[in-house]
Amino acid sequence: MHNATVQRHRFSVTDYHRLIEAQVLHEDDRVELIEGEIITITPVGSRHVAYVNRLTRLLTRAVPDDTAMLSVQNPLRLSAESEPQPDIALLRASRDDYEHRLPGPSDVLLVIEVAESSLAYDQEVKSALYAAAGIPEFWLVDILHQVLEVYTEPETHGYNLRRLCRHAHRLAPTTLPECMISLAELFVTPAPEAGETLTHEQDTP
Repeated sequence: MHNATVQRHRFSVTDYHRLIEAQVLHEDDRVELIEGEIITITPVGSRHVAYVNRLTRLLTRAVPDDTAMLSVQNPLRLSAESEPQPDIALLRASRDDYEHRLPGPSDVLLVIEVAESSLAYDQEVKSALYAAAGIPEFWLVDILHQVLEVYTEPETHGYNLRRLCRHAHRLAPTTLPECMISLAELFVTPAPEAGETLTHEQDTP
């Protein structure tokens, strides 16, 4: 009997878009390209949707129109092998709304991911990806524990600083200090009591 060897094929952004053009992948498929691998994102639940909606509303009210713009669950071209679709990206304002190209690292002021069971994946894989691309700030919303993790000072190995913000905090992106939001308006569901068992549905691979 021969031993089978599993081979993984790495895709470039160009390969990835050729698959879309050939309709092997579709524009509305829940997939993203992460370091050469096409990752399928399973459907999210109602809590995830609610948090993305709240963040979108809070940031829309706070962001000056002529300075920055929000992009919700749309792709970013971070490198030749990575095109993630974060839950929210705060981008530098563009006259054409990025009609002729996808935003790249230099266009991104802040990227936000909302996590339930995806917390470890976002803390390790997504955080490292955004830091390596030079994204100045990454917010990770931990729904289950009602905490917003703020990552700043990106380096090739990851972010140098991480701090936790809870219900009572108000905060703004470091690049837009006037864009202040209240976490009391985001975390409207009480955090679980210590020792309470958490149950949730899988929302990422």
